[in-house]
Amino acid sequence: MTSSPTSPAPVVRRSRLSLYLDLIRFNRPAGWLVLVWPTLVALWVAGNGFPGWHLFIVFVLGTVLMRSAGCTINDIADRDFDKHVKRTKLRPITSGQVSVKEAAMVGLVLTLIAFALVLSTRWEAVAWSVPAVLFTIIYPFTKRFFAMPQAFLGIAFNFGILIAFAAVTGDVSATAWTLWLANIFLVLAYDTEYAMVDRDDDLKIGMKTSAITLGRWDVAAIMAFFALCWGLTAWVLAPYQLGWPFWLGMGVAAAQIVWHFTLIRHRTREGCFVAFSKSHWIGASIFAGVLLGFALK
Repeated sequence: MTSSPTSPAPVVRRSRLSLYLDLIRFNRPAGWLVLVWPTLVALWVAGNGFPGWHLFIVFVLGTVLMRSAGCTINDIADRDFDKHVKRTKLRPITSGQVSVKEAAMVGLVLTLIAFALVLSTRWEAVAWSVPAVLFTIIYPFTKRFFAMPQAFLGIAFNFGILIAFAAVTGDVSATAWTLWLANIFLVLAYDTEYAMVDRDDDLKIGMKTSAITLGRWDVAAIMAFFALCWGLTAWVLAPYQLGWPFWLGMGVAAAQIVWHFTLIRHRTREGCFVAFSKSHWIGASIFAGVLLGFALK
């Protein structure tokens, strides 16, 4: 018996695995790449070169796992807001395909696996991982009351730098804190670009973002954030005398920052989203310079 022309379209059922992969943004690696490059820079600087395969694997996997866990926490916190934003209304939790309890379990399992990885390193690294998890949990809720939640995100995102130094040396040095601050500015830059994509929707639902707070100064502020990141990174790593590879990497990063300006200056959604999605190449360029600099030193 055939269905009538007015019958509703059949519901497309997705596997739990497919939904979970969507929940953790598995198909969007840019989200963890922006985190892994600064963390690897910290590992190489703390170890004065390659830190060994154990720490390399621990921090790459740990970064991917914690970013994935952060996505679940963010979607749980924002489930009532996401339904009003075109880009996010079909996310697994918001669309009702994954329950809050289910998503929380996914996030918990990912966090525990990441914590188990850190346990294989120094106790100092384990100690620093505790506030990292707490800041990751708190961040999504800052969008209700904090004018610049992207700054809080920068703090949460860059604990990997501090943990990396603690894992290699047992200490968090002034160099570590400077790299941490530099990359807070990097997060402020690219996540403000991201916030510009949703600014109209966020204004309607009362969400607070740096794009809204900065207003017409958004583009100028983003470029200032990029410049501060670049300048602090150059200043703190110059004494390591990494030679031409490092400065070449920094030059490529600077060229990308200029390219970002051309993408965001007209404030189009498309341009701002491309800028955000490609922002991880800035960190990749800096890391490539550090990697080759230490290798040829």
